[in-house]
Amino acid sequence: MDIPVYLMTGFLEAGKTRFIQETLEDKGFFQKGQDRTLVLLCEEGEEELDPETFASRNIFIEILDSERQVNTDKLGALLRKHRANRVMIEYNGMWPIASLIQAMPEEWFIYQEILFVDATTIMVYNTNMRALVVDKLNSADLVVFNRCEEDTDVQELHKLVRGVSRRAEIIYEAKDGSLARDNIEDPLPFDIEAPIIEIGDGDYALFYRDIADEMDKYDGKFVSFLGLVNANEKLPKGGFIVGRPIMTCCVEDITYSGLFCEDGADRVKDGEWIRITARIRVKQSRVYGRKGPVLQIVEAKPDQEPEDPVATFY
Repeated sequence: MDIPVYLMTGFLEAGKTRFIQETLEDKGFFQKGQDRTLVLLCEEGEEELDPETFASRNIFIEILDSERQVNTDKLGALLRKHRANRVMIEYNGMWPIASLIQAMPEEWFIYQEILFVDATTIMVYNTNMRALVVDKLNSADLVVFNRCEEDTDVQELHKLVRGVSRRAEIIYEAKDGSLARDNIEDPLPFDIEAPIIEIGDGDYALFYRDIADEMDKYDGKFVSFLGLVNANEKLPKGGFIVGRPIMTCCVEDITYSGLFCEDGADRVKDGEWIRITARIRVKQSRVYGRKGPVLQIVEAKPDQEPEDPVATFY
């Protein structure tokens, strides 16, 4: 049986516990007599859950106070102990999300991931612990900025999220509890309706993320960009990859991110920079292991390495 996991992330005092408390008190969150909920608490803050307010429901609270306790055997044992059919996790903001994903039993899946953020302190966290902030933003379905004040710079908060994720919804919560959805538009820095979409040297990271998120809108379009060739001999005959190293938050996470060209390997050299113009076709490819954007070369010419070869989102 598949086990849905409701994952609440964020740093200490970001509002996770209050949200969990309100959710567990909400009768609409339960189907009478059917739901057995395992709540895993991975950090201790000033606020604590008040079990008396939901004592009549099948809710079982367990504390994991060490990252070492987040392992497949432990999680599976707790689920069986309480015969739960869903899980809610208040995750420790100092632990990487990957640790949890790798530890989850096979039948567990993230049903919803919400990141709670204290709008008054997040920029300090972003300055001092950028990698951890990015880690939480990367996979969040929803980002809730609480403790917003009249002079809160929502543009800055919006930019913080969109620098990592274009997918996450954003909500701003004022101190009085009122909510406002983010409605700031994010125009792409290139014209997707142009006969040939010209990707500037500083825009490759945004292009790569956008085509990964919404590849179908690029199907059949022509694109031109400067990229680094990877002519790996393990690739399908005649094909190669062209892309750029992308840095999300810091030097340690730089990853070469490219698109597969199904032909033209005889016209390029491994490790050289080229200016490529190609048609994008979205189709099955064993390079991606699924459907993905495949480039059909129109032109590929050697070019100079850009001043900054590593692409970023800023």
